Amino acid sequence: MITVDTEIESQAPSLPTQTQLERWVGAAVGNRRPEAEVSLLIVDEAHGQQLNRDYRGKDYPTNVLSFPADLPPEVDLPLLGDLVVCAPVVAREAREQNKALEAHWAHMLVHGTLHLLGFDHQEDDEADAMEALETEILVALGYPAPYADRDS
Repeated sequence: MITVDTEIESQAPSLPTQTQLERWVGAAVGNRRPEAEVSLLIVDEAHGQQLNRDYRGKDYPTNVLSFPADLPPEVDLPLLGDLVVCAPVVAREAREQNKALEAHWAHMLVHGTLHLLGFDHQEDDEADAMEALETEILVALGYPAPYADRDS
């Protein structure tokens, strides 16, 4: 079972439904975990910028931040961690990249969840593997390949 505990601190229009959020997180988790819990915070730019500055040292709002749970081994909980999505950044990126807003939201939730599961893109081989997995998940959900525009 996938649980997404969602808190909305954004005034942005056209936010995804709880069902969509759970579907996207669940698709990213797949069969990697029998159950998983993610805390999701949807924010506006000022809060997104503050968190990105405080935790990554980058003074601008970003699309998604992932904070994997760091539970001691003796604590047996399905908590994967926390995701923070900056709704205005996701909307702006979707417009700039000529992508459907829903598809870009799906991509950000899949991308962030994969980070919670330990996937990364610091090295080229890691990035290639993570992007391939994101593409596989999103296409299976019925969305276009998220990196297709870079391949042309």
